[in-house]
Amino acid sequence: MSQPAIPLLLEAEQLAAMISSGEHKLLILDTCSAANYHQHHVPGAIHIEPKALQAGTAPVPGKLPSKEQLADLFSRIGLTADQHVIAYDDEGGGWAGRLIWTLDVLGHKNTSYLNGGLHAWVNEGHPIETTVNAGKQVNYVVNIDPAPIADIDDIIPHLADTNFAVWDARSAAEYDGTKIVAKRGGRIPGAVNIDWLELMDRDRNMRMIDLDGLQKRLNSLGLSKDKTIVTHCQTHHRSGLSYLAMKILGYPNIKGYHGSWSEWGNREDTPIEAESRQ
Repeated sequence: MSQPAIPLLLEAEQLAAMISSGEHKLLILDTCSAANYHQHHVPGAIHIEPKALQAGTAPVPGKLPSKEQLADLFSRIGLTADQHVIAYDDEGGGWAGRLIWTLDVLGHKNTSYLNGGLHAWVNEGHPIETTVNAGKQVNYVVNIDPAPIADIDDIIPHLADTNFAVWDARSAAEYDGTKIVAKRGGRIPGAVNIDWLELMDRDRNMRMIDLDGLQKRLNSLGLSKDKTIVTHCQTHHRSGLSYLAMKILGYPNIKGYHGSWSEWGNREDTPIEAESRQ
């Protein structure tokens, strides 16, 4: 008898039961700070330094790492096709979302996000450990699926398309151009701003906010499921959470712009809007 499907949005008590039963082949990946990992983590979790999920090359550090970097990382942690990856972090879902986006790019679809991450796990009294866990070394072969990836050439030709939209997950000040963290400030023309921080419920241990309410808000802003939606921030870290939220909601055509504003705002040939929208 086959196991029931593991939900993409996984609650702490569900993961605790799965760990206790040992019936699932899990790979639990912790993208918290190193300090938090050493202090306490989900039993069996392997730590991934969050910056290992980005190429780290200035001035566009958020780009997807090279195939060689990705092969080294996922060989070290022991990723195999038959494992179900559980991703979590200590900040409300940005790095975990970036990890799940990366796994989508690699074609690894068996993933879940621990809702609330370390906050929910620790604050609600689930078992913790301090052991530094290592994966079983494998020879991971990288194959890139371009579908979840957005680059500049995937955006500019479609800015006027009614079936295309951009979700800017930065702060309102970055979006309006009053806070500038590149050569140029502002936003991609027509982009819709929902700050990634608005997706976290601080009264529920950093879980995702009510999904029905979020869907209604997205629809009202023109970020509906019938469109191709590109999400970005400064380095496609914060927008890891907006990507994840849309994935959980069942959006069929979502992309992460990994160059994000560190690329767009540092180029001279990209169109920009910068006035405040009231």
